[in-house]
Amino acid sequence: MSPGEARKNKIVSVVTPVHGEGVRFLPEAYTSLRSQDLPDGWSWEWCVQEDGDDVQSSAHLPADDPRIRISASRRGGPHVARTLAFARSTGVYVRNLDADDQLTAKALARDIAVLEEHPAVGWTTSRVLDLLDDGSTVSFDGDPEPGRLPRGSAYALWAEHRRPGIHPATLCVRRPLLALLGGWMALPASGDTGLLLGLDALADGWFTGDTGLMYRKHPGQITTHPNHRAGAEWEARMSLIEEHAKALHAWAGLAIEPEAEALVTALRELRGGR
Repeated sequence: MSPGEARKNKIVSVVTPVHGEGVRFLPEAYTSLRSQDLPDGWSWEWCVQEDGDDVQSSAHLPADDPRIRISASRRGGPHVARTLAFARSTGVYVRNLDADDQLTAKALARDIAVLEEHPAVGWTTSRVLDLLDDGSTVSFDGDPEPGRLPRGSAYALWAEHRRPGIHPATLCVRRPLLALLGGWMALPASGDTGLLLGLDALADGWFTGDTGLMYRKHPGQITTHPNHRAGAEWEARMSLIEEHAKALHAWAGLAIEPEAEALVTALRELRGGR
C-alpha cells in the first residue's frame, strides 16, 4: 500500500524496534495495541523491526493477525531499527511503541484526534507512568500543561537540564515531518530525544495530559547502560543533538542564539536566497 492509499484508508503506523531481551515483552505490547479503540474508519498496522537476525519475534506474536508486519535487519541499534520500521510503514501518522512498553487505553485515538483537529500541530506526546517489575507504577512531576507546545519550547527545557521535559517514547508524528527529518537520529541511545528536538524546531507539538504509555523499567533496557548519562559517548551524543537542533532552528527561521544568525544566512544562501 502506498502512503497516498494509507491517507485515504486512515492508517496509523506503530513502529517497534526489537532487540535483546525486549522480545519477551512483545505479547504485552501486542495486547495493549490490540485493545486500542480507534475512531470510525481508522485502523493500525504494527511494523516490528528486529535489530539483528536472531531476535525471533514471530515466536512471541500471533501468525494470524495481518496487521503485524515483522522484518529483520542487520544490527544497527534501536533508532536505526525504528527508522527502518518507518520505511516499511504506510500510515499517515507514525507512533512509536518500544517492545517493552505498553499503550494505555485510547492512546492512539487521542493522538489521532489531536492531529486531525489541529492541522498546524506536527506531533504529539503524552504523560507517562513508569512500570516496575512488581507491576506497580510510578509517576513524576514536571509535565507541561496539556495542550499546544510552541516551537522551541522542548529545546529550551533540554538546553537547561539536558532533558526535554516530555517523554520522546510517546511520539506520534505526521508522516511528511518524520520523513523530512529522516526518521530517528542514528545514535546508540538518545536518538528519540534527537528526533523530538528536531520536531520541536519545525512544528508545534501537543501534550496530552492523560497517560498514554506505561514505560517499563527493567535491567535489560538501554537506559541502564553505564555510558547512558555520563562519559565521552554521552558528551558526544549531547553535542550532536544540540548541533542538530540549533541547525534546524536556524533553517526554520527560529534562531535560538545570536551566533545562529550566521547559520541562518548560510542556509538561506543554500536555498537560493529564499
